[in-house]
Amino acid sequence: MSDEMRTRIREIIAEQAMLEPEQVTDDATPEALGIDSLGMVEAIFALEEEFDISIPFNANEPEASEFDISTMGAIIAAVERLVADKAA
Repeated sequence: MSDEMRTRIREIIAEQAMLEPEQVTDDATPEALGIDSLGMVEAIFALEEEFDISIPFNANEPEASEFDISTMGAIIAAVERLVADKAA
């Protein structure tokens, strides 16, 4: 996917964490960035709205969902996959 999309995803997550986008690294976990469960829900809603996608409701259960929220890199990859699936 495009660097522009990755940048926008980082901006959305950074906004929820009240950080600069550069601080949202691929290996950072939501917890490490100070994003609690409510913040993660808000970030998911923002990502859905920005990219016109539907993130599975069970994204917070890795064993039950293909949408991995364990790290920022995993979240970016999952959003890219959903956007690509929608375009196909």
